[in-house]
Amino acid sequence: MEKAVQGGASGRFPGGLLRLATCGSVDDGKSTLVGRLLYDTKSVLADQAAAIEEVSRRRGQDGPDLALLTDGLRAEREQGITIDVAYRYFATPKRRFILADTPGHVQFTRNMVTGASTADLAVILVDARQGVVAQTMKHCAIAALLRVPQVVLAVNKMDTVGYRESVFAEIAEEFAERAGKLGIADVTAIPMSALTGDNVVVPSARMDWYGGDTLLSHLENVPLGAEPADMPVRLPVQYVIRNPSGDRQSVERWLTGQLASGLLRVGDPVVVQPSGTASTVAGLSVLGRETDTVRALQPVAVRLADDVDISRGDMLTAGAAPRTVRHLSAKVCNLHDRPLRTRQRVLLKHTTRTVPAMVEQIDYRLDVTDAHRLPCDDVLAVNDIGGVRIRTAEPLAVDDYLENRRTGSFLLIDPQDGATLAAGMIGA
Repeated sequence: MEKAVQGGASGRFPGGLLRLATCGSVDDGKSTLVGRLLYDTKSVLADQAAAIEEVSRRRGQDGPDLALLTDGLRAEREQGITIDVAYRYFATPKRRFILADTPGHVQFTRNMVTGASTADLAVILVDARQGVVAQTMKHCAIAALLRVPQVVLAVNKMDTVGYRESVFAEIAEEFAERAGKLGIADVTAIPMSALTGDNVVVPSARMDWYGGDTLLSHLENVPLGAEPADMPVRLPVQYVIRNPSGDRQSVERWLTGQLASGLLRVGDPVVVQPSGTASTVAGLSVLGRETDTVRALQPVAVRLADDVDISRGDMLTAGAAPRTVRHLSAKVCNLHDRPLRTRQRVLLKHTTRTVPAMVEQIDYRLDVTDAHRLPCDDVLAVNDIGGVRIRTAEPLAVDDYLENRRTGSFLLIDPQDGATLAAGMIGA
């Protein structure tokens, strides 16, 4: 599993790793689509299939309810809805996938933000009978806000409208026009039926007027965005190991963490942030073995040529320098039932660094249907997304979210009970 989350192409999976999220309005068929995708790609274990068939039989259904492959919570199965984000891992000969099935209900907007925050592609479903509705555009706006690089419009349940091309064309045209106003310039529209399997994995004979790819074919061949290895080096320090060899006479120190972005080599000049101290990489180790090069998203231990004062929460950087700031402008999504308020004291967790902070001002609340800014009375309620200004007690080395999603994001935490209050995107 460790290898599966590191990304990059390999001989076995030449297409690399694609992270995708499914979203859309209630009852658009997201979970059924995900179940169909897993079932038809033979990514379901025999005992899972047997359990789903048994549950479906008890509920009086003729065939297996494929939505149950992702609706894993008991409450989800009983109510027939998706509540939490369900992650699934699967692969084809061309590419590996991490799929997040996110809820469609408006009260679970925060869960959709969580699932889409690391996605390379968003599949936004529309019920062919209903067309584009308000919740569809809310999820589209969130995908735009989170800068999800690729968007697929899945016009589902085409079997309920007689597989008519005119219905699909009208929905695709309306969505593309409204998505363009939110900053999403490129949308791939695919007509399908998750229930019958049309255009999910196998091309549909009932929609021979459609000449594009099936959903799976598109997912296998869509180009990935900028590789983390192509970005400037960012290594948040998680732990400092002194004398790993056990030699009491040695003063050797290794800095450990996950390389968030970039390509790090022995001999590279680096700068420790936020102190600004310069040094050179003298050694690299991955899983206990020394190496000359480390790629983004790999766990690594680094030995510097100089005895530098460094500890957990600092960051090794190379290439374009991050900003060192104590004042942040950001967009946040309130993840907690408690409201987020102006002048509230919080803990801000950025990569491996956690510092005291204050929400100085809440500038606006975002109407995620069309990205309009609304007055907020200095309060963001649960699921609200808004613009804030934050002051931290200590300097942070940060990037804008548009430049680096890993070092441009943060969490706000309640200092009293440790509850996660909000997720933020710096300068988004």
